[in-house]
This record gives sequence, structure tokens and C-alpha cells, in this order.
Amino acid sequence: MTGHIGLLKAPDVYTRLQTSSTCSTTSVVSVLIACMLLAGLSPFTGKVAAITVFFLITSPVATHIIARYAWEEGIVPWRSFK
Repeated sequence: MTGHIGLLKAPDVYTRLQTSSTCSTTSVVSVLIACMLLAGLSPFTGKVAAITVFFLITSPVATHIIARYAWEEGIVPWRSFK
């Protein structure tokens, strides 16, 4: 829920990207860890652990690719002028 609020209140692409990637990564990883705890020691736990590691590697890479594309398109980060 807080990720959605952060997405709506964020002023630019980069802060929205940070909010959404943090929210999605923590929620998916926590669900996968809960699955591993419920399953106990079984082959299923190993498969879920492999999926968790894969997700922890690919999610930040995808976020970086999107941010890099935004930077190359000339979208400048928001700055607060006080």
C-alpha cells in the first residue's frame, strides 16, 4: 500500500522507479521466504530458494535498465529548490 502512495506522490521517473522497485522486491521476497518456511526442508524449498536468488539478481538489473533508458532519453531528475 505504501508503495502505491509513494508512486503517486513521487515527482519524477527516478523516484517512482525507486519506490516501485523497492516495494516489489521486498514484497515478492517476503512471500517467497514465507513459502520456504512453510514447506520446511524439501525439494520445493530448494526450488523456491533458486527463484528467490534469481529474482534478487534480475529485479535491480531491470530497474537499472529502465533508469538508464530514461537518462539517455534526456529526462532530468527532479530537484527541490528551496
